[in-house]
Amino acid sequence: MQPGRTCPLRYRYRPEALADVVECSTADVLYIVGGLYGNTEALRTIVDLAEQERQLGRQVELIFNGDFNWFNCDHDSFQSINELVLAHRAITGNVELELSDPEDSAGCGCAYPDEVDDQVVDRSNRIIQRLQQTARDFPELSTRLRDLPRYLSLDFHGVRIAILHGDAESLAGWGLGRSSLENPSSTSMLENWFTRSGADIFACTHTCLPAIKMLDVDGRPRVVCNNGAAGMGNFENDWRGLVTRVAVQARSHAEALGTVHLQDLVIELLPVAFAMEPWRARFLRNWPEQSDAWLSYNSRILKGTALKPSAVRLA
Repeated sequence: MQPGRTCPLRYRYRPEALADVVECSTADVLYIVGGLYGNTEALRTIVDLAEQERQLGRQVELIFNGDFNWFNCDHDSFQSINELVLAHRAITGNVELELSDPEDSAGCGCAYPDEVDDQVVDRSNRIIQRLQQTARDFPELSTRLRDLPRYLSLDFHGVRIAILHGDAESLAGWGLGRSSLENPSSTSMLENWFTRSGADIFACTHTCLPAIKMLDVDGRPRVVCNNGAAGMGNFENDWRGLVTRVAVQARSHAEALGTVHLQDLVIELLPVAFAMEPWRARFLRNWPEQSDAWLSYNSRILKGTALKPSAVRLA
């Protein structure tokens, strides 16, 4: 099996494990940040968005659900991103796990499905190898990354949120990605996962395309919210990132690109309009034209994806 397509056993857990330890948040607002991908400008913007809400008297908590590293192979951004993220609640993504405790057979750890081209997988494996070289110069940070949990269960105003990187069985699982959620045959799997985990919300990332899906399980509504990527564009001709915002009230004057309500909470996909020019300049310094990251991601960084915002909410 090609490295980058496998899902190592250490990535796996049972849905029931999500209910074993439940932490609590007394904040008014959660920003769940998945797929930052080493974008220093996006991180700065997210911190600013949180501060704007604090100025309105709201208590805001940032939670990072993995893959906050990727393009940040220069020492300055590697250190600054990891130090800031690790000052907050965080779980590991496959990138962090393969940075801090690499397994040769895992490659980048993405567990790419068959429809992803082999060349893309090979480039991702080389990107992680370069990032691993940087991580070796930061042994203390690498140890802290290795100690991150694979998931987090949070009681937030009486609602149970399972904060995941991939899905309810693996941190690199694709079961909560758009293609899976769009398939009617996935409904029984989702129902099973919600029942066994006791979660009301699955907040996830990893698969890089945003989606919100509501369904009824055991007589009450449940929500899957996949933010796609906080550090790259998610929609057609739109370079902005997305974060999942869960709160007791909607964000004032927010241009949410997807909103649902669950009990007394509002769940939004909030755009992250980071400064493109300095981010683009940093990206090109690390990954010039024809480099692995440039070949795989340059178009998305500049133009987003083919997805339209109207399609983010799935039936």
